[in-house]
Amino acid sequence: MKKILYTRFKNIDDIIADLMKNAAIRKAITRANLYKFWKKVAGEKFAQNSKPYSMVKGSIMVIACKTPTVAQELMLRKTQLLVKFQPYVESLNMKLTDLRFDAKKWIEEDNNQA
Repeated sequence: MKKILYTRFKNIDDIIADLMKNAAIRKAITRANLYKFWKKVAGEKFAQNSKPYSMVKGSIMVIACKTPTVAQELMLRKTQLLVKFQPYVESLNMKLTDLRFDAKKWIEEDNNQA
């Protein structure tokens, strides 16, 4: 029986470097990082009832809201939210021109899975 030698292992740094060459993966990672700042920008109360859903046309963030009331309240604060987002957007070298709030996009997460 022939012995198999595994000698062509790639270093994890090389794998990550290869992944980061893909523009779509870089874009997804950058967006995911931006989404993490939603809690700081919106505040605890709104972060519990809304969450970033997607980006449209490259610079419009869609926010899923638990209820239409939350969506309306956030809509009234949109200008303030955009101003609060600005430092995070600039640090990630992104563009954010608008926020859209949509109660139809809300999906309840199941935290009871084992």
